[in-house]
Amino acid sequence: MEESRKKQIWFVTGILLGVSVLVMYITHRHVPFMMDDLWYSTVLSDETVPIASLGDIVRSQIWHWQNWGGRSITHGILQLTLLAGEHLADLLNVGVTLLLAWVACVTAENRRLPAFFAALAMMLGLNANWKMSMFWQAGAANYPYITVVILLYAVCYLKELPDGGKETVPAAGKGLPGISFWIVPLGLFAGWSNENMGPAVWILSLVVILCAVREKRRVPVWMVLGNLFCLLGSVMVIVAPGNFVRSAQAPDREYGLLWRLFLRGYAESRAALDYLFPTLLVLGIVVLVGKGALKISLGRRNLLLLFCALLSWGAMFLSPHYPDRAAFGTMMLLICVILSMAAKIVRERKDMLLPLWGVSLLIWLRGMYFCGEFLAICWGWIR
Repeated sequence: MEESRKKQIWFVTGILLGVSVLVMYITHRHVPFMMDDLWYSTVLSDETVPIASLGDIVRSQIWHWQNWGGRSITHGILQLTLLAGEHLADLLNVGVTLLLAWVACVTAENRRLPAFFAALAMMLGLNANWKMSMFWQAGAANYPYITVVILLYAVCYLKELPDGGKETVPAAGKGLPGISFWIVPLGLFAGWSNENMGPAVWILSLVVILCAVREKRRVPVWMVLGNLFCLLGSVMVIVAPGNFVRSAQAPDREYGLLWRLFLRGYAESRAALDYLFPTLLVLGIVVLVGKGALKISLGRRNLLLLFCALLSWGAMFLSPHYPDRAAFGTMMLLICVILSMAAKIVRERKDMLLPLWGVSLLIWLRGMYFCGEFLAICWGWIR
């Protein structure tokens, strides 16, 4: 009976995933290139000249780093997708969204189909601004695309951290062929992502290295290389001359220091109690069931992911503006912990699979409601 129920869940999950892909693609087709998309489709220094080659993108990002901001990698990705055109960009966006859901499952060490469905459902259903962080082209490049890189970088280090502190780990880098070479660009891109996630994931990798030193385990060269290049990327995104040009135009410059501190404290509070609250609520329920009722340990990897989420949220205090879409990376770190704890709960109590799947179904329905409402307005069904 248990095996039959599991097969039924997998069958229904497969159908719902197909519906999700179709709805996301149709939604992407109805969200046009707009706002920043239109500017980044030019060479930036001259808004009358559209980008036509990789050389134009390189020149644009050099100008961007010097005159507007340090997120050269994410905006370089944006310009590549804009160069591809709307139809191909929409296909790429759906593919990257699915890839991100899978990478979250890998990070959580929960690679089953229901976990993949849950990851996708939470990305849509718990998102503070699903449209601007996932379906707006500039938002897709700044968040889902670059979060894939960030989580892949984090996974490389989390694999080297014994989860309970006592068990052994595989030989460093085992199963990751050529990591000494590709960890360099991966670390650089992860650090050079955005102002809050880059430094947070650099600290995550540094903590793993320090744990290995403290426990007298070997620290391979690739771990040091990846950490150093992630630090370099974080420095590049923060110290870009364009950041100082842009910050000079920040609206809170007209206020005094105490009022600016109040406004930034308000922004942090709003992020926790508004933007991230649905995700924190689901996380709290899963932790309460797992740790509170079943006495399941969070594990060091989940604690480190939570610490990284805390850093990425807290780092936004240094920013004069905390838009809701900027909570996307922090949300993804929390989703990884939710998926990980769900896997531990199901291993301990197999009868919990159906209730947990039911929760993910409710979250999926919320995400589909967002997309469905948007499409209904576009088609004139809602006025």
